[in-house]
Amino acid sequence: MLETLKNAWRVKELRNKILFTIFIIAIFRIGSVIPVPYIDVAKLWDSTTTNDFFNYLSILTGGGLEYGAIFAMSVTPYINSSIIIQLLCVAIPALERLSKEGEEGQKKLATITRYTTIALSLIQGTAYFFYLKNSSYLTVNGGAVVFAAFVIVLAFTAGSALVMWLGEQIDVKGIGNGISILLFAGILSRGPQAFQVLVKNFQSHSVAVIGIVIAFLVVIAFIVWMTNAERRIPVQYAKRVVGNKMYGGQNTHIPIQVNMSGVMPIIFASSILMLPTMILSFAKNYTVYDMPTWVKFLSLFSTRGVFYAVIYFLMIIAFAYFYTTIQFNPVEMANNLRKNGGAIPGIRPGKPTSDFISKILSRITLLGALFLSVIAILPIVIGNVGEINVSLGGTSILIMVGVALDTVKNLESQMMMRHYKGFLD
Repeated sequence: MLETLKNAWRVKELRNKILFTIFIIAIFRIGSVIPVPYIDVAKLWDSTTTNDFFNYLSILTGGGLEYGAIFAMSVTPYINSSIIIQLLCVAIPALERLSKEGEEGQKKLATITRYTTIALSLIQGTAYFFYLKNSSYLTVNGGAVVFAAFVIVLAFTAGSALVMWLGEQIDVKGIGNGISILLFAGILSRGPQAFQVLVKNFQSHSVAVIGIVIAFLVVIAFIVWMTNAERRIPVQYAKRVVGNKMYGGQNTHIPIQVNMSGVMPIIFASSILMLPTMILSFAKNYTVYDMPTWVKFLSLFSTRGVFYAVIYFLMIIAFAYFYTTIQFNPVEMANNLRKNGGAIPGIRPGKPTSDFISKILSRITLLGALFLSVIAILPIVIGNVGEINVSLGGTSILIMVGVALDTVKNLESQMMMRHYKGFLD
């Protein structure tokens, strides 16, 4: 990775792209610490550091939520809108047709995603305002609250729109996927805080801290290995004569990644499982004696609890299968192979080929889902054993490693294009 960055820095065009990406990240980080007016940041900081729901959101927003900053919601509205549009492309025929119309269709879907992002930003910003108001985290009261609501919701919505625009600028003029880079930068910014927690607990839990560091390094190596792992289905193309030339007759393969769904199942599962914690954060404080049944039930979804870990494990597996199903169509893959004169050795074309691909996908998806589940719940187990709260670390590590690998591959592909001499030489 370091060698790739070193070689990319020597190319002037790539160096400019890297500098532009760093500049956008700097703007993003500045906006993540500029507080919105009428918010009591001191009180808000104390609450977010002890609330599981806001701890989770704070990971995705790079700490902007803790400061009540302009970029408090960060990339979460855009990620949610992208997931919604992607799922609707399967359910709504009109959107499905747009997704198959090439570049023009993708532009229209991108526009729809932007509008959906703004709508979600308004909804989330309004909900966040009511949380601030009900928790007495505003610096105004009485009639001034209405004007404060307008300013706060508008600032949050504008901040989300600006983050979305910054991500698109990285896509056009920078390196890598813009939204992923900003998400990576937000998570990485919490590194010093996590380091302080480890240092603080080193004296009382030295063995546990050393174990966490070793496990952290092992998990990163394991994630890199599993991310690059793939199952190759061999394919043979029949020879065919067109005019005076012969085409085909080559052997190739269909690569199927073990972790083909990436970190999306974890994001889906954690988002749903955070709803009970979110509801509890809006509920009033109860004592042990007057706690209603529904509060006791929702309390089971604590991110450090066994019940949460088991449900989390099962939901990640379910969403991994769901995400793979909407991404890959074995019947379509089998038809494309037959149209191009390709076949899997020992498997007849048509339905037998699609059944064989479905079988392979099912096995590979299970392996990838188990990998994601283990990585996601491992920090919960380590946190309970070592009595240190690192329950949300698995998601962060997966996102960071995945984005880093994708960015390096992007750099390598761009360097390869610039060093390819072509046929004229």
